[in-house]
Amino acid sequence: MILSEPQSTVLPIAATDSHFPVRRIYCVGRNYVEHIREMKEADERDPPFFFQKPTDSIVLDGGIVPYPPLTKNLHHEIELVVAMGSGGYNIGVAKALDHVFGYAIGLDMTRRDLQRAAKDRGLPWEVGKSFDHSAPCGAVHMVAEVGHVQEGAIALAVNGVTRQKGDLREMIWKVPEIISNLSSLFEIKAGDLIFTGTPSGVGPVLPGDRLEGTVDRLGSLRITIGPQEG
Repeated sequence: MILSEPQSTVLPIAATDSHFPVRRIYCVGRNYVEHIREMKEADERDPPFFFQKPTDSIVLDGGIVPYPPLTKNLHHEIELVVAMGSGGYNIGVAKALDHVFGYAIGLDMTRRDLQRAAKDRGLPWEVGKSFDHSAPCGAVHMVAEVGHVQEGAIALAVNGVTRQKGDLREMIWKVPEIISNLSSLFEIKAGDLIFTGTPSGVGPVLPGDRLEGTVDRLGSLRITIGPQEG
C-alpha cells in the first residue's frame, strides 16, 4: 500500500484570499492570575511553561468539535493566538514582535478530568490537552492591518451567555516575553502558532452547545460542540 501525503493545515488570512500554513502549535499554561487562582495553582509568577497540540487538531471558524471520548468534563479556554512569520533561537524581548505575522482567536479545549488525573500523578498533559479537534482557531489578522494586539477585551460566550471575560493586559507573561522564553527552548519558525493562555471563567460544555469567542480587533470565532465520538 502506498500512503498519500498528509493534508497540510492552513488558516485563512483575514481580508485576503491567502492562507497561513501552520507548522506547530505551542500553548502557554497559566498566564492569567485569576485563572491560576480558580484552578488553585501555586506561584502566580512562575516562569511560563509550554505544551504542544497536534497541527491537525485545528478546527476552523464555524466548525464542529466532536465531544471527545473518555471525558465527562470538557472545558473551554479562550485565548489570543500569535502567528509567527519568522523566528529563530534565543530571540530577545525587544526584537520579539518583529517576528510576528499576525494574531487570531483560539480555543484550548481541555479534557479537564484527564488533565487533573495526569497532574496528580506527575504525568504529561497531552491526554487532557492534545486530543483530536482540541484547537479551534479563527482567521489570522495581519499585523499590517490590526497592529500588535496587546490590550483589549477577550471573552467567550456559551449559548449566548458570557462565561469568560478579561483583558489582554492581564496576561502575566506578555507576548514578547512568551516568544523570547519559547525560543530558548525551541527554534521558532514561520508558521508556528502560540496560544497565550486563558482568563478566568473556564467551564464545561456539552454536545449541542454553541461557543463564540471574541478578541478586540480580531472579530469572533464560533464553533459548535458535536455528538460524542469514539
